[in-house]
Amino acid sequence: MGVDRYDALVIGSGQGGKPLALRLASEGSRTALVERAAIGGTCVNYGCTPTKTMIASARVGHLAGRGDDYGVRTGRVSIDLEKVRDRKRGIVESFRTGSEKQVAGAENLELIRGEARFTGPKELDVRLQDGGTRRISADRIVIDTGTDAIVPDLPGLKEVDFLDSTSIMELGSVPEHLVILGGGVVALEFGQMFRRFGARVTIVQRAERLVPREDVEISAEIAKIFADDGIDVLLRARPRKVERDRGGIAVSSETAQGERKAEGSHLLVAVGRAPNTVALAPDAAGIRTDEEGYIQVDERLETTAPGVYAIGDVKGGPAFTHISYDDHRILERNLLGDGEATTVGRIVSYAVFTDPELGRAGATEEQARRLDRRIGVARLPMKKVARALETDETRGLLKAVVDRESEEILGCSFLGVHAGELMSIVHLAMMAKQPYSLLRDAPFAHPTLAEALNNLFKKIED
Repeated sequence: MGVDRYDALVIGSGQGGKPLALRLASEGSRTALVERAAIGGTCVNYGCTPTKTMIASARVGHLAGRGDDYGVRTGRVSIDLEKVRDRKRGIVESFRTGSEKQVAGAENLELIRGEARFTGPKELDVRLQDGGTRRISADRIVIDTGTDAIVPDLPGLKEVDFLDSTSIMELGSVPEHLVILGGGVVALEFGQMFRRFGARVTIVQRAERLVPREDVEISAEIAKIFADDGIDVLLRARPRKVERDRGGIAVSSETAQGERKAEGSHLLVAVGRAPNTVALAPDAAGIRTDEEGYIQVDERLETTAPGVYAIGDVKGGPAFTHISYDDHRILERNLLGDGEATTVGRIVSYAVFTDPELGRAGATEEQARRLDRRIGVARLPMKKVARALETDETRGLLKAVVDRESEEILGCSFLGVHAGELMSIVHLAMMAKQPYSLLRDAPFAHPTLAEALNNLFKKIED
């Protein structure tokens, strides 16, 4: 088999891989972009774009149902899930088509549809979608293959028709009762969404609380909100088996109170994600992975194989679209310029699109207290925020941790209306290494949510 040689090769067209391939090609490098599925990766096709589109529909339905609270009579609210799904499909198709046009119109860039597998250092075989195999090599290789949903080894699971985070968005009617395995971000977003669509929802979570990586107070507040929304949550529940039951699906779990059975019409499995590295055969190229299969990289995103890099979720660490895109910026500066860009000191922020939103940047209180610093904590319930009261969106809590001596903001965890936007203000201050007093004393416009930062940082407790 002959070998097609390129200056650069990018495996995966996600939010880091696609723009990096385009930039490398624009600078004159003969570049290949290998993609086994849809252009745009998980975010555009199965993650951020479709889920947030459907969440928007769920929020409109929720607000319409609350019309009486605002003195607005709306009548009975119903959900046309087929129309919700079609709206989602249209937006995804628009985003995907735009990405495909970008790639197709780029000079020096060849799109290869297929699945790549290393056969040696800087050499791969690509099993083509339309049949056959191509062998390719490149001086510089970037891996952006992402992750996929985990299917746990749970007795009976493969004998039932369970849903994952992709297939659940293709339902044409609202489930009568949705049971969800998992208590992380995916479980929370879909759980609340389908509750607002009209389904009964039960979440079965192995850990002692929902979203266990978040601040304890924030996690507890989310649990209160979900209870208020009528969502049943089983904590410390270890699933033991899945079985068909009276025309539906039952999940039996071991709890401190004995066996509990959650019976529903549909089952969503949302227990986490695993890196797409098995088919890639990284060992053949001298690329080291950890015990979970994530590719190991240094602070410049280079793997243990010289000239081979990994970006995005496949390298482990924060699994967010904007982190993948920032990874692409780091490689762009280092491969095409004189940059010495690294991941060192990067402050990670993200938003979870429950309602109210969760916006997080930097450390939680628990993480901050493990540092050798004098820590202060700021708290402000959303029910004390003027703009939240005016709009009747008072659920949630604003919380931040600071260094008492330097006044440095170490992190914030905001749960409230538009918390992602509010968090971004704090994130910017953290990036600029500004003291919390800047936000405490800033003349933010009245009445805005940003104004809440004045009050939040007025009172710092040990």
